[in-house]
Amino acid sequence: MKQILIKNAYVVSMNSERQIFNNGSILIENNLIKSIGKVDPSLVNEDAEIYDAGGKIVLPGFVNTHVHLSQQLGRGIADDVDLLTWLRERVWPYESSFDYEDSLISSTACCVELIKSGVTTFLESGGQYVDAMVEAVQNTGLRACLSKSVMDEGEGLPNQWIKTTQEELDSQINLFNNHNDTAEGRIKIWFALRTIFNNSDDLIIKTKMLADKYNTGIHMHIAEIAAENEYVKSSRGNSTVEQLHRLGALGPNLLAVHTVWLTDREIDLFKLYDVKVSHNPAAAMKVVLGFARIPEMLEKGIPVSIGTDGAPSNNRMDMMREMYLTSLIHKGRTLNPHCVPAEQVLEMATINGAKCALLDKEIGSLEVGKKADLIILNPNTIHSLPMHDPIANIVYTMSSENVESTICNGKWLMKERNVLVINENEILEKVKLQAEKIRKKANINLPSRFPVVDII
Repeated sequence: MKQILIKNAYVVSMNSERQIFNNGSILIENNLIKSIGKVDPSLVNEDAEIYDAGGKIVLPGFVNTHVHLSQQLGRGIADDVDLLTWLRERVWPYESSFDYEDSLISSTACCVELIKSGVTTFLESGGQYVDAMVEAVQNTGLRACLSKSVMDEGEGLPNQWIKTTQEELDSQINLFNNHNDTAEGRIKIWFALRTIFNNSDDLIIKTKMLADKYNTGIHMHIAEIAAENEYVKSSRGNSTVEQLHRLGALGPNLLAVHTVWLTDREIDLFKLYDVKVSHNPAAAMKVVLGFARIPEMLEKGIPVSIGTDGAPSNNRMDMMREMYLTSLIHKGRTLNPHCVPAEQVLEMATINGAKCALLDKEIGSLEVGKKADLIILNPNTIHSLPMHDPIANIVYTMSSENVESTICNGKWLMKERNVLVINENEILEKVKLQAEKIRKKANINLPSRFPVVDII
């Protein structure tokens, strides 16, 4: 049995009572939490690793509920454009030029950034080379819900992405059979519907049936822009959410991403069917989607979590920054300083994220018997001190720089800012070389924002 004892920490458990253990300890045995708070010395083996976290904060690992692994190498190719330009003229040409190795490099780089920002679990909304994503997750030690981005209709799709409904369904079944519960159980395979612009009613209905059959989740961009609802009303007679309701697609295994353009009735439908929500504040602001009605959803008890979205739309996989933005933008929208307070934001990033991942019995809080997925924050930086209110400081003052160590499934992924699972310098060099090759291959030419003078 491998044991790690973390002691003398400020342990924010996020358990049902939201207990904080000051000068507390956590005993990890293999991949589970064996004891927390005051640890009986008799439980600790002689060969246990002892880690003194005095002056530091221990939290459950963050759950990032909306990520695009295959977009990591596209950071910066689609800034300051509207969503449809972003999608059809920049990101789709870029992603469609990928091969397996490109996807592996992109996915691995994204995983490293997630590790360094305190994420231990993430939900991938779908790419084309899911096998490469699986390999990246296996190698980096994270926990993930992976899926293929399925599309069977719509304008602007690259030729190689044009598939029939049955082809997309078959590919998802094959991925589930091949990869679900692999990597010591860290990998779950979900089904994914890219967007209603690109999904037929038939694909939506049958994907829901398959997800229910295989007891897994569905990841879908929903009500992202006003034009989406207008398109669905003109082509199918309903808004996106109303159409999903008519098709029987709303349910507790549906993760609705963005959800910016919802009516009161649609929010009530989410509550009625226990639909899960991923809020992506940076992407919503940057691509000008609008203000999601997150306070209203939280007030009704809808499980709302936080996601970063992909590198071309955010442009950082930094959950610490997303927490900060989540609280600020809703205070500004509602003109209410009490709206979405720090403790609620922290819930969204941890236990709510676990609920959205359908994994709240295993992760999301630090409790005996749950998976040992946790992070250690070091507040000893000039931008984080003094610390009169630690929970508020986590949300309002800290950044990913304060994430000192990351443990997932009982294993150190990063320890005192050193990534242990992969050679970070090697992946950096691969990113620089491969990103430029793909941009040229996709024929994406970005004009210089300022005059450039080459000095010879």
